[in-house]
Amino acid sequence: MKLLPRSLLDELAARAAAVPRGRAHHNIHASSDDLVQRFIVVAQRDSYFRPHRHLARAELAMLLRGKVEIVTFDERGRVTARHEVGEGTANMAYETPPATWHTVIAAVNGTAFLEIKQGPYDPSTTSEFAAWAPAEGAAAVADFQHWLRTALPGEAAPRAGPG
Repeated sequence: MKLLPRSLLDELAARAAAVPRGRAHHNIHASSDDLVQRFIVVAQRDSYFRPHRHLARAELAMLLRGKVEIVTFDERGRVTARHEVGEGTANMAYETPPATWHTVIAAVNGTAFLEIKQGPYDPSTTSEFAAWAPAEGAAAVADFQHWLRTALPGEAAPRAGPG
C-alpha cells in the first residue's frame, strides 16, 4: 500500500518555488510503462503550462489544494471556454477530452492537483504543443501569460513568434 502524506504537498510546493519552471511533480505510478499514469503536480501562480493537447487520451485532474482555471482553445488559438476548478468554485475536478487544446492557470502559489491519464508514457506522443503559443522559456511567455489570465471566449491568442 502506498500512503501519500499531506506533507508531500508542502514539500512539492517548496520544490516548485525553488525552480524556474515553478512546478514540481510526484509520480505515484511505478513506471512510465504503467497503463495508468498517476501523479501529483504542484504549481506556482507564474508557472506556464504551454497550451497543448493529447490526441488519443483524456486527462483527468482533481484539485487537492488551491484553484486553477482551465482554458480551452480551437485549432487557431481562439479561446473557446474558461472553467474555474478548486477552492471557492463549484468544481473539484476536470476531465479534458482527447484532442482538446487546453492550458492550466494556477490562481495561487502551491496549487496542487492529482492527474490521471492513460499510459504508457511516451514523451514523443503524449502531448502536442500549440504552435500559436510560445515555448517554455521564450521571451514572449510573460506577455502570453498576462493575456491568458484575462482572455475571453472568442479572443484569439496573440502571435507568439519563434521559440
